[in-house]
Amino acid sequence: MTRFIHDKFAKDYLEELLKDYGEVKASEKVSGEIKEIDVLFTPAKQQSYNIQILGLLGRFAEQPAIIEPYRNPASTDEICDCILKLLEIKALLRREAKANKTKLQDLEIPKLWVLTPTISETRLSSFGTMQKTGWLSGVHFLPDALRTAIVAIHQLPQTPETLWLRLLGRGNVQSQAIIELQALPLNHPYQKQTLELVYNLRENLRVNQELEADDRELIMRLEPLYQRDREQAKEEGRQEGKQDLILRLLNRRISEIDASLIGRIKGLSIEQLENLGEALLDFSSVADLETWLNQQSI
Repeated sequence: MTRFIHDKFAKDYLEELLKDYGEVKASEKVSGEIKEIDVLFTPAKQQSYNIQILGLLGRFAEQPAIIEPYRNPASTDEICDCILKLLEIKALLRREAKANKTKLQDLEIPKLWVLTPTISETRLSSFGTMQKTGWLSGVHFLPDALRTAIVAIHQLPQTPETLWLRLLGRGNVQSQAIIELQALPLNHPYQKQTLELVYNLRENLRVNQELEADDRELIMRLEPLYQRDREQAKEEGRQEGKQDLILRLLNRRISEIDASLIGRIKGLSIEQLENLGEALLDFSSVADLETWLNQQSI
């Protein structure tokens, strides 16, 4: 069974994305017969980051949220269990408010988001779900009093807004989301960390002897991306090492160089760095370095 591997990935992944925006508790226990909430999120009072970067997931996190991701389609009993967890949290908050002699505000009560790859129309109908204006297709709301929505990940449109949820899908949906993740700008705040989590998932699946077809396909799709990124990381490491060596040699030969020149040196290719390593033996002043750098841009 690989369900537990995927469960851990989903919790780690959601915690990584949401930790900048508030308090994240994974596997939070609730009273009664011992149950665990997968992710309990409480937004920070003042956001220091733009939560809109997380698209639809960011909308979920604009207020307290319980997020319950499922690798396989969520059953009726599993959805009911999620609703029970929400009601137990609500009861706990009411008791705390009563003890503190305060009034529990609606905005303090979490909303429940059940993430499932797929769900049948019959099951949606049994919960009386509805579509709401202003929300994407695939987000099915239960009656307002239940503060719950079922998110059918494979029904979400393939847009940047849904990327961070489609990464929790299966098969082609997840694979396409990984391709889109890899194509994000290198300076995107969540690209590198998320790719590392995906690669950790790949490694954990590889050592498992009982893989489902989706998992085998995921490993195969990730293999060339993983190897390419590892080679790129090695290349970047070699380049950074070469840069550090060149800067040390320059500082010894022509004294300290300013930040603007350091920036230009860091923009050089490995071949140019190697050429600079040879040329600097003839430098006697910063002017020599500036002349050499100017020649590289001609």
